[in-house]
Amino acid sequence: MSAVGGVAPSLARFGLAIGHATDSVGVTGCTVVRGISAPHRAAGVVIGRATGSRELALLEPGHLVERVDAVLLTGGSAYGLDAAAGVMRWMEERGRGFPVGAGVVPIVPAAVIFDLAPLGRFDARPTPQMAYEACESATSEGVAEGSVGAGTGATVGKLRGPSGAMKGGLGIAVVEGEGCAAMALAVVNAFGDVRDAEGRIIAGAREPDGRFVDSARAIAEGAKPGGFVAGTQTTLIVVALDAAFSRVDLKAIAQRAGEGLLRRITPAGTLADGDIVFALAPMEGKSAALALGERLAAEAVEAAIERAVRLA
Repeated sequence: MSAVGGVAPSLARFGLAIGHATDSVGVTGCTVVRGISAPHRAAGVVIGRATGSRELALLEPGHLVERVDAVLLTGGSAYGLDAAAGVMRWMEERGRGFPVGAGVVPIVPAAVIFDLAPLGRFDARPTPQMAYEACESATSEGVAEGSVGAGTGATVGKLRGPSGAMKGGLGIAVVEGEGCAAMALAVVNAFGDVRDAEGRIIAGAREPDGRFVDSARAIAEGAKPGGFVAGTQTTLIVVALDAAFSRVDLKAIAQRAGEGLLRRITPAGTLADGDIVFALAPMEGKSAALALGERLAAEAVEAAIERAVRLA
């Protein structure tokens, strides 16, 4: 994939701004999805079995705090979780967060991909200052896609090891429905192959002659993954709706969005992947049918995953 990059459609209707910080030398970065001026109701679903995350438990229905101020997606594996401090500092300086009497506590769930050394330096990790700058530069218009932010060091198709992998990246898609719309942001650093809507592999593990392996089929036939470490691949998804939904509904939307991930990346959600889906919606406003929100979210995820590798 050539580094062509892309630009996402307007996100203002979702009340969201997205900012990137990119270390092109170390080949890593982070991406912040934050409210333009207000928090969002949130839920989440863990699909993979090798996750790196922060503040995921509070996304479960029934927890005291049902809103988030931002979501951080970052490279650097577990080291990258430190970058969340920069998001919190930016929010606290502006009085944004969960009120606790003497001040506020910004609520910032975070999740990581492993990008330590495949393309850059092992010691290059996103920092709190990078995340602060991503918050500061966040915008709803013309958000960059491709090899930027958390997608900078992403790769896909790891069955044959690093030499057979291809470049992954970050993609954003918006899908319109009757009275509702969904946005999805995907950071694709998957173990498996990425497929288009017709099921054709468009990025993934390759043989030495350049042919695609078809990882799911090869594994079913007994192939052993080579040259990778469990937990070093992950797809991270943020979906957002422009209509209000309950926390329970948002969890259902995140689960349905995960089905879109499983259709487009094969295999996904494995013991080697840290796949996570976050779902966001405004705290109040117009309503929409849950079935519509679920369908739009899944469609947006599929489109965002494809854009992530086509624009990488």
